[in-house]
Amino acid sequence: MKRYRKLNKDSGVYAYEIGRDNIKVQFNDGSVYLYTNVNTGKKNIEQMKKLATTGKGLTTYINIHVKEKYALKVR
Repeated sequence: MKRYRKLNKDSGVYAYEIGRDNIKVQFNDGSVYLYTNVNTGKKNIEQMKKLATTGKGLTTYINIHVKEKYALKVR
């Protein structure tokens, strides 16, 4: 996983891993969630990928737009 840049120091995201049609997000508490095009929606996944690579806004986006639409809690 790649370390999230955390341009907003209060971010709840620790790291992420981008796949072709998914993104895994690790939160500061160690939990890891897999979000996919099927469960989360392609538009949401593409926006999450963009926010992850820029290092700002991913936690807020997940809280507002995605919430419980993950495919799997990995850990």
